[in-house]
Amino acid sequence: MVGAVLVRGGEVIGEGCHAVLGELHAERAAIEQARARGEDPADSTIYITLEPCAHTGRQPPCTEAILEAGISRVVYASEDPTEKASGRGPGMLRDGGVEVELATGPEATAARLLNQPFRKRARTGRPLVTYKAAMSLDGRVASPTGDSRWISSTESRELVHRWRSECDAVAVGIGTALADDPLLTARLDEDSDQPARVVFDSHARLPTDSALVNSIDEAPLIVICAPEAASARRDALERAGAEVIVAPGRTPGARLEAALDELGRRELQDLLVEGGPTLAGALFDAGEIDELRLFIAPVVVGAAQARAVLEGEGVARIAEGTHPLATSFEQIGEDMLIRARLREW
Repeated sequence: MVGAVLVRGGEVIGEGCHAVLGELHAERAAIEQARARGEDPADSTIYITLEPCAHTGRQPPCTEAILEAGISRVVYASEDPTEKASGRGPGMLRDGGVEVELATGPEATAARLLNQPFRKRARTGRPLVTYKAAMSLDGRVASPTGDSRWISSTESRELVHRWRSECDAVAVGIGTALADDPLLTARLDEDSDQPARVVFDSHARLPTDSALVNSIDEAPLIVICAPEAASARRDALERAGAEVIVAPGRTPGARLEAALDELGRRELQDLLVEGGPTLAGALFDAGEIDELRLFIAPVVVGAAQARAVLEGEGVARIAEGTHPLATSFEQIGEDMLIRARLREW
């Protein structure tokens, strides 16, 4: 997600963004807009949220466009951590006589946060993992019988549908898939972008008549199994149209890491995990949850055996707990939404 602004004499003469994958990059869009306004971008300053690319991908290098336009100064807010970039663009611009500056301060922080999924996958090969849950005032996500509909408000559930439409993939554990039989699609309007649906299902227990399998025509379905999953069950899911990934590893944590590696290889940059507490706990224990989004609803369950938000091994002492880098709070309908960023990439 990249934006660019061309400035001369304190006045904006052109601006642009990378609006659609495969189309003009922000720098070229800003240059085109300036020229459409009758402005010559020569000797102007361009401010960019991400360092200009120096390689040919779906579009030609932006460094070439900047040099050809005669832009004299480039200020970028965030480096590009991918191997094909990583400082090459700024170096080429300096060699071409352009003044180049890396911004600092809140603008630079905002630019990095804007592209956290891109940055994590570039550095680790894995998608950014966000865990979303709705819980009661006493921290429960379901009653002892497993009932969880509906803890959160209509407004909160609508927001989750928007999050689904904005991410690459949505994930649940097999327990949630069996208990709730969810669709995990974004149901905003007919034109909503649909995420891939991912089920962490060690033994390939997902029924072929489930809502997830029956809606494969609406959105892709990926089932992640352990090596010991019965081949007949895996084959049945594949015949039904699901993609089955066998994640190797001797421990649940190792298999989770292998699964995230496979999702990253499929160019999935962000993964919204919607349940359940067992999967979320395993991801947390493996150090793979990057952000928490927790809806707190004005209801009390009060049962000792009710499900908690995270059900992993956790820590033995409060002092060993994870402290977020940043938190924010927002009222959504009757609920309180807490966002906690655990890592920055």
